[in-house]
Amino acid sequence: MTAGKPAPMTWPREIEKNRDKSPQAAWNDVSHWMRPGTLQLQSLPPLSLYVHLPWCLKKCPYCDFNSHEWMANAGADEPLPEARYLDALRADLEASLPLIWGRPVHSVFIGGGTPSLFSPAAIDRLLGDIRSLVRLDADAEITLEANPGTFEKDRFRAFHKAGVTRLSIGVQSFNDQHLKALGRVHNADQAMSAVEEAARSFETFNLDIMYALPGQSLAQCEKDIRTALSFSPPHISIYHLTLEPNTYFAKYPPALPQEDDAWDMLDLITEATGSAGLERYEVSAYARGGHRCWHNTNYWQFGDYLGIGAGAHSKLSFAHRIGRPVRVRDPRLYMDRAIAGDAVVSAEEVARKELPFEFMLNALRLRDGFTLQQFSERTGLPLSSIEVALQKAQDQGFVTVESSQVKPTIRGFDFLSDLQTLFLAD
Repeated sequence: MTAGKPAPMTWPREIEKNRDKSPQAAWNDVSHWMRPGTLQLQSLPPLSLYVHLPWCLKKCPYCDFNSHEWMANAGADEPLPEARYLDALRADLEASLPLIWGRPVHSVFIGGGTPSLFSPAAIDRLLGDIRSLVRLDADAEITLEANPGTFEKDRFRAFHKAGVTRLSIGVQSFNDQHLKALGRVHNADQAMSAVEEAARSFETFNLDIMYALPGQSLAQCEKDIRTALSFSPPHISIYHLTLEPNTYFAKYPPALPQEDDAWDMLDLITEATGSAGLERYEVSAYARGGHRCWHNTNYWQFGDYLGIGAGAHSKLSFAHRIGRPVRVRDPRLYMDRAIAGDAVVSAEEVARKELPFEFMLNALRLRDGFTLQQFSERTGLPLSSIEVALQKAQDQGFVTVESSQVKPTIRGFDFLSDLQTLFLAD
């Protein structure tokens, strides 16, 4: 060996075999994901399906999702490319079947963008394609996100007839001033009409509400929450407005309520929802008995999900490793590549040292927390991998551990980021 020249990099044969493959080919190599490894998953977790429909009428200034304004990229009379996008979704799902072969799918979540821009006939075809390709449970929860700005009379009923079992309505506020500040395309009257129709058409539906909005007072927040509760929703998701990177609000931040005022709003929300019979079962989710969102709960319990559609992410477990593939983000490029069988742009294996934090990032959002057995089953790691961090969390009053059940305390919920950070790899 020449002095000062490093030895050539050597790779195990199975890894070397995948180095020169495209991300899609590497992801499709089932033998690669099934090879022996350091994790020991005794069984695979429940599996959900996420479907991303990327277009919306207008990009909201706070939104960091992979959403694209349709009218900004098309002629005024040009319709959504529903048929081609559905062709792409079917091809994308078909390409992933070997990796989930034989596994039942317990829930489907159709998110966006604004999925309710798609016609009921398109949603009917989408769900028909899914049923023809995967083992979808007979009682599977099927959620569709809807924007009141796309609301039309009888449209929600048509979605229900197509097979959607749960509607999630992006209301955000019932105050016209705040809706305008948030860049929403609907007004308060449209929001209330949409919620009324959802209540008539669906046994289970969700309202998305935001608080700590630009210029919002405590009284205005209370009016929003009281209005939402007046419809007796079985489920509400209530989020603190945050300024996410790479959004319009991040570049031009609005004046938001002071932190103490935001805490007062959260206290009000907790009291009002509890009095209305809704239980706060997750940091931002409140539900009546029997109406928790099964799909999101599977995420929080570190279950598996296959994501198809432009920019969709997945998390899939195998006996000795966990993979995270990502689809191409641009909708038009996605359609071309998915139909050609090449939608995946990256497929990474979750590093063993990162799994404790990945698990806690989800499970500690739940009021009921998790069991120690569940941690081992879902990560394939021994309990010794979290022993030190878990003790620190107890010492700081963030969690309780009773009969192998780990639950965040009120303090843990209030300082959730600090709690989760304890489990970061050194």
